[in-house]
Amino acid sequence: MKLELNDQQKMIQKMVREFAEKEVGPIAAELDEKGEYPTETLEKMAKLGLLGIFIPTEYGGAALDTISYATVIEEISRKCASTGVITSVHNSLVSYPIMKYGTEEQKKKYLPILAKGEKIGAFAGTEPNAGSDLGAMQTTAKLKGNKYIINGDKTFITSGPKAGIIIVFAVTDKSAGAKGISTFIVENTMKGFKVGSIFDKMGINANLVSELIFEEMEVPKENLLGKEGDGFKIALNTLDGGRIGIAAQAVGIAQAALDESIEYSKQRQQFGRPIAKFQAIQWMIAEMATSIEAARYLLYNAAYAKDKGGRFSKEAAMAKLFASETAMNAAIKAVQIHGGYGYTKEYTVERLFRDAKITEIYEGTSEVQKMVIAGSLLR
Repeated sequence: MKLELNDQQKMIQKMVREFAEKEVGPIAAELDEKGEYPTETLEKMAKLGLLGIFIPTEYGGAALDTISYATVIEEISRKCASTGVITSVHNSLVSYPIMKYGTEEQKKKYLPILAKGEKIGAFAGTEPNAGSDLGAMQTTAKLKGNKYIINGDKTFITSGPKAGIIIVFAVTDKSAGAKGISTFIVENTMKGFKVGSIFDKMGINANLVSELIFEEMEVPKENLLGKEGDGFKIALNTLDGGRIGIAAQAVGIAQAALDESIEYSKQRQQFGRPIAKFQAIQWMIAEMATSIEAARYLLYNAAYAKDKGGRFSKEAAMAKLFASETAMNAAIKAVQIHGGYGYTKEYTVERLFRDAKITEIYEGTSEVQKMVIAGSLLR
C-alpha cells in the first residue's frame, strides 16, 4: 500500500497550507479571544473551492476526493481548530448528505449555494436528551397538506447562529423507533425557526455553537431528504464521513502542538543550554511525532476506505478515536514542555489544549467510537 499523496493532493495541501499560514493563523488567537465567527475567512475559502470540496463541478463544487478533504481540514485546523470544524461540518455533514440522498431538484437548489459559501451549513441531530442515542429523539415532524410541521429543540449545533441551511432530524413515526426518524433540509428563514442560547465554551470559541428551536416550523414537503424513515440511516452514514473530518481536525491540532513544542524547546534556555538538549523533552517530542504520524495514517486509511465505496464505519471510528486522543495527549505534552508559559494565553499551546478536548466528544465520543469498532469486529 502506497501511503503517499498524489500530485494533485500535494498541490491542494500546499495551497491550503499557504492560505492557512497567511489568512487563518494570524487572526486565530484574536477570534478565539473575542468569540468571533470567521466570516471573512470563510468567504475567502469559498473562492478557493474549500466550501464545496465534495460537490460535483456541475453544481459549482471542486469534486475532490476524501483524502484531499482530510488534508484541507488538517491544514486549516493546524492554524485554527474553530475554522477547521466549521469547514468540516459544512462539507461532510451538510453538502455530502444532500449530494448523496437528495433529489435532482434539491441538489440544484442547495449545492451551488453551499459551494459558493452564500450560506453556511449546519447539522442538527443532537438534543438535550438525545446525543449519542439518536433513538431517543423527541423532535417531531407531522405532514399537514404540502408542509411538514416540525416542533422540538436541538442543541450543540456548530454554526447554529450563522447557518442558512440546516440538516434536521425529526421523528415522523413514533411507533417505529429509530426507523421512524426522517431528515429535512431546513432554511433559517422558514417560519417557526429560532436560534436559542449560544454556548460559552472552553475551546473552539470562534465556532459559534447554539441551540436551535423549532416552534410549528413549516418545511415544504419537497424538503424531505430521502424517504420518511431514512433518517437514522442517513445520520449514521453522514456521521461516518464527519468523523473523518474530526480526525483530520485532531491531527491538525496535534501537529500544531508538535510544531510549537519543537520551536519553543530550541529557543528556551535552562541550565545553560536549550531544553531541546534534555532527554525528557526529546522523549516527549518523539512520542508526539510518532503518535501523530500513526494518526495521520489511520486518517488516510479511513479516507481511502470511503472513496473505495462500501462501509467504512470501523475505519472512520478508529481514525477519530486515535486522532482525538493523540490531539489531547500532544496538547498536554506541549503545555508541559512550555512550562509555566504554556499555561498563559501568551502562547498558542494554551488554545490548542482547550481546543483538543472537544475532538474526543463531538460527532461521537471516544466511548461511542469503541462501540462502533467492537460492533464491526464482533458482529
